[in-house]
Amino acid sequence: MTKTELVFVPTPGMGHLLSTVEFAKLIVRSNPEISILVLVYHSILHEFTKIQSYIDSQSNEVNPDQIVFITLPPLVNPPDPSDPAFFKTAVQLQNPLVKKAVQDRPSKPAAFVLDLMNVSMIDIANELHIPSYIFFTAGANLLYTMLHFQAVADEQGTDDIIELMGDLDNELQVPGFRNRVPTKVWPWVFLDKDSIWPSLILNLARRFREAKGILVNSFIELESSIIQELQNQDNIPTIYPVGPILSLEKRGDSKSSNNDTSSLNMSDEESIISWLDGQPKSSVVFLCFGSMGCFDAEQVKEIADGLDRSGHRFLWSLRKPVQVGTFGALPSEHMIFDDALPDGFIDRTAHRGKIIPWAPQVAVLAHQAIGGFVSHCGWNSTLESIWFGVPLATWPMYSEQQLNAFTLVKELGLAVEIKIDYRWDFKKQKGNYLVKAEEVEDGVRKLMSMDDEMKGKVREISELSRKVLQTDNGSSRDSLTRFIAEINGNSD
Repeated sequence: MTKTELVFVPTPGMGHLLSTVEFAKLIVRSNPEISILVLVYHSILHEFTKIQSYIDSQSNEVNPDQIVFITLPPLVNPPDPSDPAFFKTAVQLQNPLVKKAVQDRPSKPAAFVLDLMNVSMIDIANELHIPSYIFFTAGANLLYTMLHFQAVADEQGTDDIIELMGDLDNELQVPGFRNRVPTKVWPWVFLDKDSIWPSLILNLARRFREAKGILVNSFIELESSIIQELQNQDNIPTIYPVGPILSLEKRGDSKSSNNDTSSLNMSDEESIISWLDGQPKSSVVFLCFGSMGCFDAEQVKEIADGLDRSGHRFLWSLRKPVQVGTFGALPSEHMIFDDALPDGFIDRTAHRGKIIPWAPQVAVLAHQAIGGFVSHCGWNSTLESIWFGVPLATWPMYSEQQLNAFTLVKELGLAVEIKIDYRWDFKKQKGNYLVKAEEVEDGVRKLMSMDDEMKGKVREISELSRKVLQTDNGSSRDSLTRFIAEINGNSD
């Protein structure tokens, strides 16, 4: 019997790629009569040896009759990353390679499932008369925000999102949000008036509307008001909340991170877990800020002083930043930024703290010693902390993380705030302001002594996050079932 084939095209960043592959696994587990082709393209912004290593490991783990990975050839003339139109051009140049790979398949696929950044590939799907779906790896809050401002911009005949929002001190009442939303927490790509990002975001949202459906890595019980607002609109594709999609596979005796920890050897991970094994239950605050998260020396000193004064046990992923002007490079995964620490800090806190360059995040969050997570609020990290029921303190850095922090603190009451409007400037390698030691101390104390009401909310949403996909009547399982039924209908 011929399987129904889907073509997945993720963005080749680990956060997007991991979620996409896990979603592909979920689909074939739910319906063995579906097969999935995952097309992975090169990007000069990502270290492709790591991407390829991950793809190779997944190829060895999955059934090749169910999931096939094809790595597309690198571009002969890739665009200049300093070009303002780099991201748009880089994706468009992949279109002929994607089209050829699909045309070389023995049978016509039933659908494309495209990463949110790859929506220009809807043109290929249309040429081949194949329906397209978007896999939205971020939260429903960002999806709704993009569609909302695109609709308002089109209504008012402008592509100037900043004009629609007003100045940074403004607050907007936006349908779906219970509270007025400060302009300063909207994603930086909306606010960067000197770039093409605002118009690019609006164009992405316009293309979203051309898809047959949008699969969101979230679940109704988490973002109920936003998802309801999306589902109540007639002029957008069908919304399928199918999350939480997480990478929770075993690695050794612990669990691998949803972030890229391929550079960690087992002795590194074992050392971290061994240290946690020696700490009391729920006693350690974990600080980790994502694959691009780092701080300048001045901010590191303030964090260290705040941790010192808080008196709490801590596990801190403190990575050495890249040099100013180094485009696209990530902070070191092997070097601790220890020369920025205050004199005597390591000795004073050796009995209750451990500093590491990078962390096996899922393994850490799964450990019973962890009592709180100071996070950049990336969507994968947010879902992981919810899954494991670890209370959050917000310290966003980039992308849509400020919006996530606002949602967690103000909308959902699931996190305490250290900051919700902090932004990291990659060009200057500096934050938009200095968070003082007393703010860090206060945030850590609040996190580690969270009141019973908030702890109850965290436990409740954690339990729900495990049920929505794993039980027959779970909301996300229902969305997945509806999507699969539609796909099978497309293939008839």
